[in-house]
Amino acid sequence: MATPRTTAAPPSLWDPVVRITHWGIAVSVLVNAALDEGGSLLHVSLGWLVLALLVLRLVWGVLGPREARFSAFPPNPVAALRHVRQLASGRVRHYPSHNPAGALMAYAFWACLALVTVTGLVMTGGATPMQVADDKAAVASGDWSALIRESEGESSEDGDNSLRHTAEEVHEVVANLLLILAALHVVGVFVEARALRRSLVAPMVLGQRRK
Repeated sequence: MATPRTTAAPPSLWDPVVRITHWGIAVSVLVNAALDEGGSLLHVSLGWLVLALLVLRLVWGVLGPREARFSAFPPNPVAALRHVRQLASGRVRHYPSHNPAGALMAYAFWACLALVTVTGLVMTGGATPMQVADDKAAVASGDWSALIRESEGESSEDGDNSLRHTAEEVHEVVANLLLILAALHVVGVFVEARALRRSLVAPMVLGQRRK
């Protein structure tokens, strides 16, 4: 078997912003999915946190170090499929940032996170955690009307109710899709780590990409 060709050596560090946004979003999504009920104060608070972390990561994709920038890992479905085939055949390559399959997964995550947070804002009328705390009994039962009236200063119209109902359905579907993507991501990291014979988790925790 031919020796794998290396395009560029991986960077020595994953910077703190990449690591903080990665794990902050991961923990928030998992807590909201596994330990929390939709509409609770914790659920809404974590939603705002995810939105803030997502915005920070997107800004960092423009202003951050080379390996964190979007230009280092543009979305390319053809390259992603090629990488998966190469991985299956054992011809593993190093990349200066995310590999093409990982890059495509990252963009899919960000798109789903943006959709989840936007639909969440529609459902709550942009209510803050403090507003949710004030109306937690109604919100916990799935009645967002108090928050909507408070944020808009008037009763909701039928069109608004229809929009919120659609947003709620989309929110649930995309939230489930996020969990599927997360499972695929874990599998991909495991397979890639075995092929490369190095840890991919430790670098995202500690910052050091190579042992």
